[in-house]
Amino acid sequence: MPISHEFSVPDMSCGHCRASIDKALVPLGAQVAFDMDRRHVTVTGDLTPKVVIDALDRIGFAAEPV
Repeated sequence: MPISHEFSVPDMSCGHCRASIDKALVPLGAQVAFDMDRRHVTVTGDLTPKVVIDALDRIGFAAEPV
């Protein structure tokens, strides 16, 4: 059963950021929902928080679970 994890991504500020995050996570099997105002990303799937954080780090976004 898929699990959802929410992350704070403080440097996410625009549509290009959103597209980059989607491009990094969707191929890993994640569904991604964005709250741009709060700069939060909710990731649903079988990924562990560490896998998500590492994937975002590789594209230049620091992320922390909330």
